Amino acid sequence: MRHPVVQFALAGLAVLAVFGAVAVLALRSLGHEEALRDARQFASLAGQGILEPAIDVDLLEGNPASIATVDRVVQERVLGDRVVRVKLWDRSGRIVYSDEPRLLGSTFPLDAEKLDVLRTGSTKAELSDVSGPENRFERGLGDLYEVYLPVRAPDGTPLLFETYQRRSAVAATGRRIWVPFAALLLASLVLLWLVQVPLAWRLDRKLRRTQEEREALLLRAVEASADERRRIAAALHDGVVQDLAGISYSLSAAAQTEASPGAREALQEGAAGTRDSMRQLRALLVEIHPPNLRASGLEAGLADLLAPLQARGLETELTIEPDLDLNDDDERLVYRAAAEALRNVQRHARAAAVAVAVRSEDGHLLLEVSDDGAGIPQGERERRRGEGHVGLSLLDELATSAGGDLDVRSTPGAGTIFALRLPRR
Repeated sequence: MRHPVVQFALAGLAVLAVFGAVAVLALRSLGHEEALRDARQFASLAGQGILEPAIDVDLLEGNPASIATVDRVVQERVLGDRVVRVKLWDRSGRIVYSDEPRLLGSTFPLDAEKLDVLRTGSTKAELSDVSGPENRFERGLGDLYEVYLPVRAPDGTPLLFETYQRRSAVAATGRRIWVPFAALLLASLVLLWLVQVPLAWRLDRKLRRTQEEREALLLRAVEASADERRRIAAALHDGVVQDLAGISYSLSAAAQTEASPGAREALQEGAAGTRDSMRQLRALLVEIHPPNLRASGLEAGLADLLAPLQARGLETELTIEPDLDLNDDDERLVYRAAAEALRNVQRHARAAAVAVAVRSEDGHLLLEVSDDGAGIPQGERERRRGEGHVGLSLLDELATSAGGDLDVRSTPGAGTIFALRLPRR
C-alpha cells in the first residue's frame, strides 16, 4: 500500500518544487519590474515635483546663486540612502548642475537613448555603466541604476534630469513586493501537498479494499461455477449416462436374440449410436467438471481436454516439461485456462491442428495453446464480452490476482496463441 502513496507523494513534491521555483522566478521578475517602475516614479517626483520649480534661467548660465539654490533643494529633499547622485544636462551634453561640483560645466555628448527621452518625454531606467568619463565619480558607490527624464526651465528649455539610485535599494523595493506573495504561494502549495497525501493514502486503502472485495467476489463466482458444474456433471453421470448404458446393453442383448436380420442390424446400430452418445456425454462431462488433478495428474487432465478435438479430426499435440512440480492452485489455473482456450478453439477457430505446451521460462510457468485457425478479428473479444462471454476476462483477472498475466496474440487467417504466464512459487 505504501509504495504507490510514496510515489504519489514524491511526484507531488517534485511538481510542487518545479512549480514553486517557476512561480518564484516569475514573481521575482514581476517584483523587479515593479521596483524599476517605482524608481521611475520616484525620479519623476524628484525631478518634476521638487527640482523643476527650483530651476531658473540663470542656472543655465552657471549663476552661482542659482546653482546654490538648486543644490540646497537637492541636498535636503532628493539625496539620501537611495539617491546618491543627481545630474542636470542640457541638450548639448553640458552638465548645468550636479551635486558633485567637479562635474559642473563639463560636456559629454548625450547618447541616443537620452536624446530620445528629451524628444519623447518618457522616463527610463537602466544599470549605470560607470566606465564612462562622465561617471568617474560614481565608481566607488557600488551598482547604480540611472533613471532619467526630461524637465524644463522657466523659458521652456528642455533639460535632462538624471538620478543615480542604489541597486540595493531598488532590489529591496522589489523584494518587499514579491517576497510576501512568494511566501504565501509556497505556503499554499505545501499545505495543498500536505492535504493531498492523507487523501491519497485513504483513497489507496479504499481502492485496495475494493480490489480485495472484487477478488473475493470473483473467487466466489468461480467456486459457485465449479460447484454448479460438479452438480450438473454428477446429475448427468448418475442419470442420463447410466440410462444410456442400460439402453445400450438392452439393445445389444435384443440384437443377439432377434431372428430377423433387418431387426438385428437396426438394434445393433441403435446400440452403437447409444454408445457413441455416451462417449460424447463423457467428453462433455470432462469439459464441464475436470477430473481430480491431484489423482490423475495435469497431463492426463489436459489429454482429456484434447480428446474431443481429436474425435472431431483435429491434429493435437501435448507437451509438458517433466518435473514441473506445480502447486494445487497453479495446476488448477493452468487446467482452467487450457480448458477455456481449447473451448474457444473448438467453437470459433475452425482449426486443423492445435498444440498445448506447459513449461518453465525465465522463472515463470508458461502455458501456451496455439492453433492454425481463422484467428480473432480485431474487436471480436470486446464484442463477445459485450454479449456476455466473459471466460477470458475472468481468467485474466484470476491470472492477475495470482501475480501473472494472460496474453492472446492473434492474426486473422494465421491462427491464435493463447499464453498464460505465472510466477513460480
